[in-house]
Amino acid sequence: MPLQPIDPASDTRVEHRTSLVNGYTYHYLYGEPASGDYKATVFLIHGWPDCSAGWRYQIPLLLEKGFRVVAPDLMGFGGTDAPKVPPNDISLYGFKRASDDIAGLAKIIGAESIILGGHDWGGAVVWRAALWHPELITHVFSVCTPYIPPSKDYISTEDLVKGPLPQFGYQLQLASGEVEKSINDEQSIRQFLKGLYGGKGPNGEAAITPERGIQFENLPVLGDSKLLNGKMLDYYVQEYNRHGIHSTLNWYRSRKANWEQELALIEQDKKIISIPTLFVQATFDTYLKPEMSKNMEGFMPNLTRGEVEASHWALTQTPVEVNAIIEKWLEGQGLGKRSSSSL
Repeated sequence: MPLQPIDPASDTRVEHRTSLVNGYTYHYLYGEPASGDYKATVFLIHGWPDCSAGWRYQIPLLLEKGFRVVAPDLMGFGGTDAPKVPPNDISLYGFKRASDDIAGLAKIIGAESIILGGHDWGGAVVWRAALWHPELITHVFSVCTPYIPPSKDYISTEDLVKGPLPQFGYQLQLASGEVEKSINDEQSIRQFLKGLYGGKGPNGEAAITPERGIQFENLPVLGDSKLLNGKMLDYYVQEYNRHGIHSTLNWYRSRKANWEQELALIEQDKKIISIPTLFVQATFDTYLKPEMSKNMEGFMPNLTRGEVEASHWALTQTPVEVNAIIEKWLEGQGLGKRSSSSL
């Protein structure tokens, strides 16, 4: 029988916990196998506009296979703090800060080592965390997000859009400050979330295009999404109502701060991730297109590849296929033999 996804509002398999990490409060979903014994700890890092519940189909698999699971809300999302910028520095929404906070949270829960998985922004975070904290992370996997090594040259989002990645045009809009002017109450947040997860209007109207970003005029007419609806949509709306959308968009404003901090990685010649890695490509991802991952082998000597026929929302669109790839990879690493008892 397929494992049932976590219901973050009321599910006995996970706890909602909060911890003070490097001066800010983080909310996270925390779960242990039913036996209370676990062989390793897996951290799952979400992207935008997700939250920790974005991993709701993967958490049950990992618990059932004997792992302890921690799925935090990133800075600015859900129950985690959302410090304002300014007066705070934008680097609070950067890769190094996220990496340091993952390490801090691991220490709080007593994990000397962790397996780290990510999707979307979370995928970018976990690759960087493997560079910043190699002593902590034993294995790392990413769904949809390829590894791009640190660079000594700064390339702005504008230059990426004009050059190799025109599909990143939406990132310019999200960073501009215009989005939160229109998506600023419960109803507009609800329509925005419906649309981002695939809800369409009566004439096929869409909420977002990669090149242009959010199509505000279409939001009022959008119908339900197959991937995010009912109680789960209500939960996401509730989580977004805590801080609004502005703080989550700070992740699109931190590119230069990330580059500045990563010059230290360049100086230390830290580009190679030698630990076992897994990359799961979504073949129909129009944002993180398959060709973006073509050079990863040169930086990852222990890379395993998998792919699913899915859009950017592979975690929830094709959860059985994604889980099967993760499960096979973990078992290939000598981890995660399925327990005899079922949850």
